[in-house]
Amino acid sequence: EGQLVESGGGLVQPGGSLRLSCTASGFKFRDYGMNWVRQRPGKRLERVAAIGISESAIWYTDAVKTRFTISRDNAKNTLYLELNSLKTDDSAMYYCTKGYDCYAPICLKGPGTQVTVSS
Repeated sequence: EGQLVESGGGLVQPGGSLRLSCTASGFKFRDYGMNWVRQRPGKRLERVAAIGISESAIWYTDAVKTRFTISRDNAKNTLYLELNSLKTDDSAMYYCTKGYDCYAPICLKGPGTQVTVSS
């Protein structure tokens, strides 16, 4: 089944940037689409961005479309999410998931990484 470990979160001021990483192990990373999802306080799990096996298939939720960038490095078994122009509403626990169509709570396998946007 494999493991996923998210990192790169932190405390940042509004307008700031962060780069999240998701390191995969125990499965053939290059054979799977991947997602970033987030859990904001009091809200349902939200799919934020997705990337297919190749970077030609990329999807973003409207709220982040012009501000976040998803990418992958198959040689490093790593998924990234570049977060720019951060807003307080982006504060959440961020998780990566394995499989393009797997972004429900059952798909969460890693510890997540906390992003807090605050002045």
